[in-house]
Amino acid sequence: MRSSVSSHVNHVPHGVTPPAQLTAVPARLTWKDASGAVRFASVTTRDVSESGAFVECGSQAPIPLFRLVHLQLETPSPLAPASLNGTRLLAAVWRVESPATRLGAPCGYALRFLVEPSQAAAAAAPRYASPTMAVAS
Repeated sequence: MRSSVSSHVNHVPHGVTPPAQLTAVPARLTWKDASGAVRFASVTTRDVSESGAFVECGSQAPIPLFRLVHLQLETPSPLAPASLNGTRLLAAVWRVESPATRLGAPCGYALRFLVEPSQAAAAAAPRYASPTMAVAS
């Protein structure tokens, strides 16, 4: 019995977090180091979802665990969440995979997006809905 994977991925019940999409999109991370200097690194996204992303960094830019970073895609991607296209998202470094744990591979960082609940609800609202729309009574 053959089943289509895309049919399972495209339909997500209300209230369930959609699965991460495997996307290789160039992006940029910016953060402040311990001395307050602004640092940046070019990265490539691997898994992207509404709540976070996993990025790989070819440079040896050490980013400590729980550091706040901004993630911005270099080019918009139709597979990336709408909240990530065209904007910088604040995220926390949730997991660090150094090259020692993955021989020959770049550093990997799991990021958890820090999005205000009101922004998350606004992003989920239909495009035609406006917060200033009149409500019929």
